Amino acid sequence: MAGAGLRAVARRWLLCGGHGGPRTASSSPSCPGCGPGPGAHCPGAPRSAPAQAPAGGADLSAHLWARYQDMRGLVHDLLPPEVCSLLNPAAIYANNEISLRDVEVYGFDYDYTLAQYADALHPEIFSTARDILVEHYKYPEGIRKYDYNPSFAIRGLHYDIQKSLLMKIDAFHYVQLGTAYRGLQPVPDEEVIALYGGTQHIPLYQMSGFYGKGPSIKQFMDIFSLPEMALLSCVVDYFLGHSLEFDQAHLYKDVTDAIRDVHVKGLMYQWIEQDMEKYILRGDETFAVLSRLVAHGKQLFLITNSPFSFVDKGMRHMVGPDWRQLFDVVIVQADKPSFFTDRRKPFRKLDEKGSLQWDRITRLEKGKIYRQGNLFDFLRLTEWRGPRVLYFGDHLYSDLADLMLRHGWRTGAIIPELEREIRIINTEQYMHSLTWQQALTGLLERMQTYQDAESRQVLAAWMKERQELRCITKALFNAQFGSIFRTFHNPTYFSRRLVRFSDLYMASLSCLLNYRVDFTFYPRRTPLQHEAPLWMDQLCTGCMKTPFLGDMAHIR
Repeated sequence: MAGAGLRAVARRWLLCGGHGGPRTASSSPSCPGCGPGPGAHCPGAPRSAPAQAPAGGADLSAHLWARYQDMRGLVHDLLPPEVCSLLNPAAIYANNEISLRDVEVYGFDYDYTLAQYADALHPEIFSTARDILVEHYKYPEGIRKYDYNPSFAIRGLHYDIQKSLLMKIDAFHYVQLGTAYRGLQPVPDEEVIALYGGTQHIPLYQMSGFYGKGPSIKQFMDIFSLPEMALLSCVVDYFLGHSLEFDQAHLYKDVTDAIRDVHVKGLMYQWIEQDMEKYILRGDETFAVLSRLVAHGKQLFLITNSPFSFVDKGMRHMVGPDWRQLFDVVIVQADKPSFFTDRRKPFRKLDEKGSLQWDRITRLEKGKIYRQGNLFDFLRLTEWRGPRVLYFGDHLYSDLADLMLRHGWRTGAIIPELEREIRIINTEQYMHSLTWQQALTGLLERMQTYQDAESRQVLAAWMKERQELRCITKALFNAQFGSIFRTFHNPTYFSRRLVRFSDLYMASLSCLLNYRVDFTFYPRRTPLQHEAPLWMDQLCTGCMKTPFLGDMAHIR
C-alpha cells in the first residue's frame, strides 16, 4: 500500500533525523531543509540545541550540497508512482460549501454550458475574421498567410492596447515575467519592467473594471476570445515584421470588430447549424443532466444571449423536439451582462416561428420563448431568489459575477480547460517537477543565512535550477503562457475571479452526473501562509507534519 510505504519513509526520516542512520545522542535534531535559523526544527525531534554547521569554505559548501542530496532522496521516497492520478478530471470543485439538497431551481447559459463546442470552431472564426479585415477593413493582403495556432494563447490573458502587449497577470496584478508577447514574439523581461515604470505591477485603475475592461487594458475571459487573441497577435506581428506604422487602438478595435462581425452576422451560427455532429459535443450528456434534474422535481430555466432559432436547433439536436418542456422559463437574446443590471428592457414574447409579439408580459409561462427583459422583472415574476437558485455559465463576468455578488444566487462555472489541466497535473513528470521545486524553494529559504562566497555560489546554482524547473512546469500547460490557473507560484487573475464569482467549477455540465442531487460539496481547507505547517506544503522546509499523499488518494 502506498500509504504504508509513505508512513515508513516518514518514520525512518524522523527517527534518523534525515541523515540515514539511527539517531544517537550526538545526532543532529534538525532535518534537511532546516537551516540554522531560530526555531528550525522537525516534529518528533527532541528540542535540543541546534546542530553546529561547518565553519565555512569548502566544508560549508559540502554541507549545503549534502542537505540538497538528502532532500532529493526524501522527495523521491515521498512520490511513488501510486500518488499520480489523484485528481479526477470529471470532478466538481467547490470554492464555497453548497448542498444541492437546498437548490430548487437550476439556471443555464447556452453556449459552452448546455452546448459544448469542438475546438474545430476556432479556426473558422479566426480565418473568417482575418478575411473580413482584408476585404472590408482593407488590411494588407499578406495577413492571409497566417493560420490559427490553437496552442498560442490561453483564456484569461490581459491585453494592453496602447503597448500592444498580450500578457498573463497574477492575482496581485503582477505580470508573470516570460509571458508578455507583442505580436508573436516574447518581450524581454527588462523591457516589460521598463514599460511599466520599473515594476511588474499593473495599477488597479489600469487593470480591468467589474466586467474585465479597464481604460487601456482588456481581459479575455471567454472561450470565444481564443481566436481573437490569436488574430490580434498575428496582425501586430505582420505590421511589426513589415515596419508598418499603425495606431494600436485602431488596430485593436478593427480586430475586435471583425471578430464581432462573425457573431453578429450569424456566420458562426450557420457553421454550427450545418454540421452539429462536428461542432456540438456531449449532447447526450446534456440531455441526461436536464432529464435527471426534472425527474427529481427541480425547476429549470435558460438565459442566453444567442437567438432563438440557433438555440432551438441546437437543443433539438441534443435533447429532442420537446426540449422546451424541460424548462420552466426560456429567455433568448438576453443581452447579458446588462440583463442583470438594466431595469429598462421589458420582456418580449416570441411565437413558434420566432417572431416578436406585442403582449404585455405579466407572467413567464412554461414552454414559451421570451426575448431580452431584465433580471429584476424575472425575479418579480418567478420569485426565484437567493441561494435556492444555482446558475451555470462559462463567462465569469457576463454570466456569474452579478448573480453572486448582487443577488445571492449560487453559481457554477464551466471551465472546459480544467479537464486537460488536471490530466497534466496527474502526470508523473508534473508531480515530480513541482514537488522538487517546492522542496528546493524550502532549501533556499532555510539556507540563505549562509552568506560566505562558496555558499552564495551554491545558492545561486539552486536558484538557477529552481527557475529552470518553473519554466519546465509552465511549458507542460502552454509554452507561451503556462496554466490558466497559476503563474509560477501565485494564482492567476483569472483564478482570483473564478474563486470570487463561483461556488462550484467543473469541466462540463456532465460532471453533475457523477453526484447525487442532494450531494453537499465541501471546499478543501487550503492553507493560508501561517497555516502551511498543517499541510503538504510543509515539505518546503523538509519537516513532516502532514497527511501523506497515499492516505489522501481517496479524497477525489
